[in-house]
Amino acid sequence: MTVETETILVTGASGQIGSELVPALRKIFGPDKVIASDVAEPALSLKNSGPFERLDVTSREDLARAIKNHRVKAIYHLAAILSATGEKFPQKAWEVNINGLYNVLEASRELGVKQIFCPSSIAVFGPATPRINTPQDTILSPTTIYGVTKVAGEHLADYYVKKYNLDVRGCRFPGIISNETLPGGGTTDYAVAIFYEAIIHRKYTCFLKPETRLPMMYMPDCLKSIIQLMAADFSRLKHHSNFNVTAMSFSAAELAAEIKKHLPDFSIDYRPDFRQAIADSWPESIDDRAAREEWDWQPDYDLPRMTADMLRILGEKQKQGKLTYPG
Repeated sequence: MTVETETILVTGASGQIGSELVPALRKIFGPDKVIASDVAEPALSLKNSGPFERLDVTSREDLARAIKNHRVKAIYHLAAILSATGEKFPQKAWEVNINGLYNVLEASRELGVKQIFCPSSIAVFGPATPRINTPQDTILSPTTIYGVTKVAGEHLADYYVKKYNLDVRGCRFPGIISNETLPGGGTTDYAVAIFYEAIIHRKYTCFLKPETRLPMMYMPDCLKSIIQLMAADFSRLKHHSNFNVTAMSFSAAELAAEIKKHLPDFSIDYRPDFRQAIADSWPESIDDRAAREEWDWQPDYDLPRMTADMLRILGEKQKQGKLTYPG
């Protein structure tokens, strides 16, 4: 797609991925070519760096209006209710995650949008799925409403690829670790909160057990995977909306130990809550060979490099008085 001359719409732009993807896309394609949208008020940095639309993806009319007004040809559909929040509000999760995606797909089909990115998640897996090196094509038996909506979303997106030749692509993301966006209701968000707590308080109470191992990815690799997949030659793709991607796997205790190498006085204790059952239903590690073979995926960050970078950046923010964390 010649996105240099066509407009991109990002839904859920105020969320964890969106708040960093929008600046990355604006840097590549130009500020005026990337329309950020969300139901929430954006950060000033996002609002001041390019166009912003207040948009609820559960409204087909609002979505169609935005596509028409900005002549949108690509949508990065990130609006979603995440796992832990979804368990508290399952009906809302279905409304946003399924009906919102259906609206994006239908509006795109009707209005000539050429390409859609819609992320999936390791939440599509479940207790019946192999937990070690989880295959690309395997049993999908989620135990959360978030996982249920992501499985349904993968199948719906693939249907639009086959039925309407709509170019829909997506990655099954593991936990995403960011130094820009605060935790937002996901089960893997402990791996973000722990860094803030380590910097500010030198201690952290984890809501998962110490041995709980999950696949993870640092935000720079997350952005890289999205941009790389969307630029890939469509003819190479055997899969479309459901690529396994990963960068590293670690337990809560292993992450704490890595942090202690930099902050020796850091301490951690463990008080598992309802999120432990969610984590126990997810893989420990992911097989992402399909992504590597079909569009040359390769991560840049492992646990030591990610930990050092997170602590460096958050430490600098603290020294500058710019470290904001409500925890």
